[in-house]
Amino acid sequence: MLRPCRPQSWLALASALLISGCHAKAGIEGRAPASLPLPAGIEVAFNHRATARYRSPINGQWRQGDDLEALVLLNIERAQRQILVAVQELSLPRVAEALVRRHRQGLDVRVVLENTYSTPWSQQHDSDLNPHLRRRNQQLRQLGWGDAVLLLQRGGVPMLDDTADGSAGSGLMHHKFMVVDGTTVVTGSANFTPSCIHGDPDDSSSRGNVNHLLRLHSPQLAALFMAEFDRLWGDGPGGAPDSRFGVAKQNPGPQEALVGSTSVQVLFAPHSQGDPKHGLHWIDTLLSEASEQVDLSLFVFSAQNLADALRRLHEQGVRIRLLADPGFASRSFSETLDLLGISLPDNDCRLEAGNSPWQQNLPSVGTPRLRAGDKLHHKFAVIDNRMVITGSFNWSPSAAHQNDETLLALESPALAAHFTREMNDLWRGAALGINERLARKLAANRRRCGSGVRREVAGG
Repeated sequence: MLRPCRPQSWLALASALLISGCHAKAGIEGRAPASLPLPAGIEVAFNHRATARYRSPINGQWRQGDDLEALVLLNIERAQRQILVAVQELSLPRVAEALVRRHRQGLDVRVVLENTYSTPWSQQHDSDLNPHLRRRNQQLRQLGWGDAVLLLQRGGVPMLDDTADGSAGSGLMHHKFMVVDGTTVVTGSANFTPSCIHGDPDDSSSRGNVNHLLRLHSPQLAALFMAEFDRLWGDGPGGAPDSRFGVAKQNPGPQEALVGSTSVQVLFAPHSQGDPKHGLHWIDTLLSEASEQVDLSLFVFSAQNLADALRRLHEQGVRIRLLADPGFASRSFSETLDLLGISLPDNDCRLEAGNSPWQQNLPSVGTPRLRAGDKLHHKFAVIDNRMVITGSFNWSPSAAHQNDETLLALESPALAAHFTREMNDLWRGAALGINERLARKLAANRRRCGSGVRREVAGG
């Protein structure tokens, strides 16, 4: 007997779609995650979740984690009127095909991309690209799935990027959100790409960058995201040049909405450095409310004020765990180094201005053990097992003052438990403290630079 297409969660619904044939493209396979309650109106998926698995569309192998692409496809299929997408990069052809299909069925479908990724990769020449984009294009070509942006263009889906305001683009159009029917928001840390969700196409051992997506059902919250999308869109392609990106959006401060009974605050970046509403100041304020424990899982951590905020909390007896991306943790601008009590000079043997390493290193700081090439792409913190800070917003000055970003604070012990479980899974086997790799880098820099020369002006 076939299941009805009305299960309680996105995992169950996606599985039902696969079994019943309601729509095969939206289905996922695998066993459901261990049960943890969630607040009404909120779902969360982690692509490295230890208690779930699905079959990778890249290599056909079973892998641990939730299928984030299935979550995106499911919400596209459920749309009745409108789908608004603002994401840095979209290179999943199944997502593009689904958007084209819904557009041809008469839905209002619109897409905003970062200008770096708004040209079809199949129309680019490797010799014109930097090494990162060249490798990306080679991976997508090798995968053989097709060109998602070209599919959107040929399907007539209206699109624009962050040059639509007549500029060269904001720092980055770094949003990762989708709004469906003015009632549902899908957002989190994941771009809509193979490497961000399933794994690197040229490496069968890759499990993809470590990411999550939230599904939030709330017309109140969706209205805030739609207002941000409207600032980006303006009159759209062919209209007046009234799209707004970067600081030209004149974003407000944190705005609150209810998702069920859960309080969710959202801040859209960027803000000028002199604007007290900016995201780094808001995170500082939220951290100051901690009294017991703060867990952090961060891709980029380069904001000195937040390293200083964590030091104050540590001095007050608040327990702190920090996991940082291995590729960014040991860069000269990384504040992870501050918590480890060390400094690293840059390529010119200069130390960051205003840097303030802790006098005593924090032993509960480290990097997770990931497959080669995979990145810790989360941008979340859990405060006192009750509040989750997350979004597209890296903890960096660029996120606060240059990029188009989403920053969320969700007050929910039930949701916090899911992020704490993710932190605990990553914590197992993590390399803590000054590990061998970092020790070798420190020794090499001492031989090359001695103690380094401190910069007199930040960024100088």
